[in-house]
Amino acid sequence: MTRSIIIVLDSVGIGEMPDAGKYGDVGSHTLGNIAKYIGGLELPNLAKLGLGNIDKIQGVQAQAEPIGSYGKMAEASLGKDTTSGHWEIAGVILDKALPTFPQGFPQEFIRRYEQAIGRGVIGNEVASGTEIIQRLGEEHVRTGKPIVYTSADSVFQVAAHEDVIPLQELMRFCRLARELLTDELQVGRVIARPFLGQAGQFYRTPNRHDFALEPPGKTLLDYITDHGLAVNAVGKIRDIYAGRGITDFIPTKNNMEGVDKTLEYMTTTSGGLIMANLVDFDMVYGHRNNVQGYAEALQAFDQRLPELLSRLRPDDLLIITADHGCDPTTQGTDHTREYVPLLAYGHKIKNGVNLGVRSTFADLGATVAEYLEVEPLSVGTSFWPEIRKD
Repeated sequence: MTRSIIIVLDSVGIGEMPDAGKYGDVGSHTLGNIAKYIGGLELPNLAKLGLGNIDKIQGVQAQAEPIGSYGKMAEASLGKDTTSGHWEIAGVILDKALPTFPQGFPQEFIRRYEQAIGRGVIGNEVASGTEIIQRLGEEHVRTGKPIVYTSADSVFQVAAHEDVIPLQELMRFCRLARELLTDELQVGRVIARPFLGQAGQFYRTPNRHDFALEPPGKTLLDYITDHGLAVNAVGKIRDIYAGRGITDFIPTKNNMEGVDKTLEYMTTTSGGLIMANLVDFDMVYGHRNNVQGYAEALQAFDQRLPELLSRLRPDDLLIITADHGCDPTTQGTDHTREYVPLLAYGHKIKNGVNLGVRSTFADLGATVAEYLEVEPLSVGTSFWPEIRKD
């Protein structure tokens, strides 16, 4: 049975889009700027697929004969959010950006939320998640008030010490927020951000959970499951699509576990879609401006890539991409409006096809739909005819 594997390298952008200025992201180039900063990235396996043929990345050589097909994709949706990026990959393009709250959430809403959870909150500002728990964590531990914050993305985040507000209670607080955030306040994700530690040494735990909106239209995942095929989700994919169109899922705590679980599905499943999100690039390194850590994470994934390629079956199509940028070399800590890389590989795939600049991430979803012979997406242009071996 035919099978496709999509691996989303969360936030691994490949250069500013033409409208980056509207988002304050001129000069952003997650891969390129990281490479310059550290004096060159060593990504030999991604280079073999054609990564260096997409754009100039110091240390990543363009190949005369790459073994994969390559290109980059522009985001047609407004915004630079995880939710909109993943939805667009699966065929849902947003013509209106999900709401953001650069001044924090309206006080009227905060009062309603406090009443719903039965306690006050602190924060309600735009902040880095790691910074705000250091700054407000001690007050939270003393008062029991959860920390509420947001970012440049469409998110409502609730941070709490696991010894002060148990995980089950934190998840209840987040579900209540999801129910209350309606109409013009309907953010893409409500995120539980548990942490542990002592004053001055608080640290986030891997027990985060995203409570996402349901996609407003039918997605690639829905088309696949409607056709009777399996959709296996790795990492936060299930959260991003609000569980819809997914037949099985495995949560993960880091990139390497994400690779491990993807390999497990590649061993145990026979057809349909395996879709994985590797979140560390974004959550651990991009948002924390940790350039060296980001580079090391890229190189660690590259070292695991041969395992993924060796596990491919004759009827598999592997696609590696991203959902937005998060350039850690910039002053801010938010996502960046960038193109994302597009790498396709499989035994039935032509080598070295330049797929150019795709006008929407949905071209990826349209390609997978055609490859799996399910109902076509309503948007996107399949590049399967361009890469299919005769």
